[in-house]
Amino acid sequence: MLEPACAKGQGPGRFISGVVEGFYGRPWTMEQRTELFKREQKWGLNAYLYAPKDDYKHRMCWRDLYAAEEAEQLIALISAAKQHNVEFIYAISPGLDITYSNPKEVAALKRKLDQVKKFGCRSFSLLFDDIELEMCPADKQAFSSFAHAQVAITNEVYQHLGEPEVFLFCPTDYCTVFCIPNVSQSSYLNTVGEKLLPGIDILWTGPKVVSNKISVESIDEVSSVLKRAPVIWDNIHANDYDPQRLFLGPYKDRPTELIPKLRGVLTNPNCEFYPNFVAIHTLATWCKATADGEPRDVEMGDEEDDPCYSPHKALTLALTEWLEEFMTTDQPGGPRHPRPPLKKDLSEEPMQTDLGESAYVPGPDETPLYTAEPLTLDDLKLLSNLFYLPYEHGQTARAMLQELDWLKNHSQAAAAAETDETAEWHTRAQQFDNMCEAVVQMFNRLSNAPNRRILYDLYNYICDIKSGVGLARAYVKRLGGQGPPSAELLNNDPEPWDFRGGLSGEFQRMLPGHGNRDLFRHPPMTTFYCIRPYCPEDKVEVQRIFRATQTPGDGKGALMAQPSLMSDGLSAGEISPSPQCAFVLEDDLGMCGYALAVTDAKLATANVQREVSEALKEFPSLLTLQLLPRVTSPSAAKRMIDQLLSSIRSSGSRGVFCVLRHSDRRMLDFFSNLCSFKPLFMGGEPHDVLAMGTSL
Repeated sequence: MLEPACAKGQGPGRFISGVVEGFYGRPWTMEQRTELFKREQKWGLNAYLYAPKDDYKHRMCWRDLYAAEEAEQLIALISAAKQHNVEFIYAISPGLDITYSNPKEVAALKRKLDQVKKFGCRSFSLLFDDIELEMCPADKQAFSSFAHAQVAITNEVYQHLGEPEVFLFCPTDYCTVFCIPNVSQSSYLNTVGEKLLPGIDILWTGPKVVSNKISVESIDEVSSVLKRAPVIWDNIHANDYDPQRLFLGPYKDRPTELIPKLRGVLTNPNCEFYPNFVAIHTLATWCKATADGEPRDVEMGDEEDDPCYSPHKALTLALTEWLEEFMTTDQPGGPRHPRPPLKKDLSEEPMQTDLGESAYVPGPDETPLYTAEPLTLDDLKLLSNLFYLPYEHGQTARAMLQELDWLKNHSQAAAAAETDETAEWHTRAQQFDNMCEAVVQMFNRLSNAPNRRILYDLYNYICDIKSGVGLARAYVKRLGGQGPPSAELLNNDPEPWDFRGGLSGEFQRMLPGHGNRDLFRHPPMTTFYCIRPYCPEDKVEVQRIFRATQTPGDGKGALMAQPSLMSDGLSAGEISPSPQCAFVLEDDLGMCGYALAVTDAKLATANVQREVSEALKEFPSLLTLQLLPRVTSPSAAKRMIDQLLSSIRSSGSRGVFCVLRHSDRRMLDFFSNLCSFKPLFMGGEPHDVLAMGTSL
């Protein structure tokens, strides 16, 4: 029977503590389940509920008996659980299509459970979660309610199996939000509480399917209705509802005062087996805490709300132990310690093996060997912070979001003259960049960890976060004028890693409520732009934008370090644009771009004293376009250029050209991809300057 794990619950038997494999998705392997039993025994947990939703003989084809090979696997699994003092609880979920009033259906259910009982299983569970609420006509005639039907069949099966000490029932209304009108007045729960035999325990997920917090008061309320203490089926670490999320935070927001008020707690964790180390380890630490002052295995401190349990310290304990597992090689041929040299026996011919080969040592002028940095506890703490809990980001993740939000909202300070606000912006931008770099280094060290099984379960998630952090990092660098602006932001054909979410992401972005439940609340990302004609009062702002966009990438070089372009006179105010051939772009922060043109380019070429080719006959007009890095919408810039080209065409010009530096990938891609400009030969231009033109 169940060994004590932490404290006695109400009623007979010991407190049930452990893991439920109850998620939707690929079930765990037999090897992984056996490894789970070893961990549970080591950490003091005592139960495993077998309920994988996508094991078709558990749910969809529940009537089918197990074949010989399947039976052999289950027998071995049940035996392994017993060897590690873990109670194996076999669950079956017949609610999809059972007819409760049909004796043949009840007989099929008994026959299936009898088979599993012969495998050595002594604990069972009937699950009626996530099913249709409407009974068939035959059941409506036989039972007064859905609850009466479920209770009748559960009681009969429980007695048929000899009233096992552990028998769990999962109601259809298994959390507060499902109860109509509420828990205390729910006719379904009241029927279950009154009619279900007292030896049967009831599973409960708390206020919601995935409960942020579970209070003592809420458990007192449901216990009163159910007439017994519930077993918590805890989905706080479950991720089967979102394939982009993983939860590596500690078990928390369940006060230890709950322990004597519960029959047990089972965590239904992430679909991926190996990342569940933290979820299960911290649950075990929670179970060792007691609210009555008795000695406990781990002293947690009293700096948090619960004097008996600190989620922060429990997380550190788990990550410290998990780090040891990361550093254990799990594959043949993986990293290993060097072997001591073997003594030579000259009488024997040496056997050729890879172990006898000496390590390769590169020469002084050759590429040095790659040396992987070892994974650290700080790396795992950062990993946990980035993938924390469903309702909460970790401290570092929150800090990164707050910094990015501040940098974006104060981006006007990035390109302004030197002020205290500008200095603060660049300081905080560097701090954000340092945090991003820590994520990259964590990814690199994780990728080189010896234990590949853990890495493979984590890989999609850490690749995704590295990509997202990289995009945010590049965006902040562009706002600060570090390096050439990225071409991708003004490109209608970006690489696939520059947009997120696939079809699901497209649907979410189209829905009106998208983002209103984000953990980090911030205004919508949509920016509204205004295009208006240029006026003389705009000259100073145009010059400011010109200087900001011409400064070299490190932000420290002088403007004169680069050779001037034919079009620079327009931006600097030395040449006035032609009438109706000048526009500015504004957002909510002010002017952020401009497009200026002269219909007769000779006005500009005369000032720079360079040879002008015959190209001016075909392309007599000259334009210039500049945008601050915060302008990320290609459509706004495209509309401004379209208006300018229309005005130039109306003046009678047959063509227009612009001059760009080869390093300005942003503008090069914009004019070539979105505006259909083609390269031109313009004599006398420096080798790093390209002219592009289009006919009108």
